[in-house]
Amino acid sequence: MKTYKQKTDFLYIGSKLLIWYHTNKRDLPWRKNTNPYNIWISEIVLQQTQVKQGLQHYINFVARFPNVQSLANANEEEVMLYWKGLGYYSRALNLHKAAKQIINDYDSEFPNQYSQLLKLKGVGKYTAAAIASIAFEEKIPAVDGNFYRVLSRLFADDFDISNSKASQYFSQLAELIMPDDNPGCFNQAMMDLGSAICKPKNPMCGDCPLQDDCRAFAVGKIEQFPVKLKKTKVENLTLTYQFIHHDNQFLVKQRDTSDIWKKLFEFPKNIDLSDFPHEVESEKLIRHKLTHRNLEISIFKINIPDFSDFENLKKEFVFLSLTKDEADQKSFPKPLHDFYVKYFS
Repeated sequence: MKTYKQKTDFLYIGSKLLIWYHTNKRDLPWRKNTNPYNIWISEIVLQQTQVKQGLQHYINFVARFPNVQSLANANEEEVMLYWKGLGYYSRALNLHKAAKQIINDYDSEFPNQYSQLLKLKGVGKYTAAAIASIAFEEKIPAVDGNFYRVLSRLFADDFDISNSKASQYFSQLAELIMPDDNPGCFNQAMMDLGSAICKPKNPMCGDCPLQDDCRAFAVGKIEQFPVKLKKTKVENLTLTYQFIHHDNQFLVKQRDTSDIWKKLFEFPKNIDLSDFPHEVESEKLIRHKLTHRNLEISIFKINIPDFSDFENLKKEFVFLSLTKDEADQKSFPKPLHDFYVKYFS
């Protein structure tokens, strides 16, 4: 851990960054105003999702749920449906719960302080800081991976970003260059700089407004920062499904809130079919990567003469028999969605 001189020695860096931002900032719909609801939705959409992938999803979501009231009053399944394609569906569930919190705990008024925002379901330090600074001008750094990368390179600082105290450490570092005015613009400038210029690989140092101040660039060690000592453990997980179908229908069941793919629909698993007429047609092996998991998914395609023999089974296991059009109105994990779409194509 390094020690630095007083903040006044570095404030000019933040000023340079703001000048660059006002000329080069990305034209994004949630930047048209400082509505905290729109900022909140955008920040949750962009968790684990790049702007180019999340932009249309954001537009569709706020078109259907334009404010906290409409989101809170919607049913959970519809919220999940409008999240379809973004993945990490716990984000949608948390948005729905947090909207209800705002209605019930804050008299329908969006919380306007960092400490209050942290109490909302699914809102962590970064998201709370982004909303508080952009919407309410609260002076607090919105520290994320972009901040880690830009600041560690700017100061050639080897503080381990996997350390549990990294957020606190880099927040203090950010405050050295953070101007007293326009905290929201400063945070967005750091986001844009990290995303467009100071990229993890092949950073565009020649276009960086802070190149003259960057210590890592000065010593030719830009690729050595940030430092991450602890590697994320990746778990291997095996899943087996039964795609039980007849003509244009197949069986599905909704998952609970445990483990991965909370509340999404899936195919049956491990049902004893020995008492039912059926034919196992094929097995499909799918490999799918999540952030911290490698999935190996086996799907057995099973044909049945009709669904009449399965009525009691469907009731016992709370299964639904759906056509493709009906399934398209539900939210499935991507590998299962892709499987049934290909089956019906």
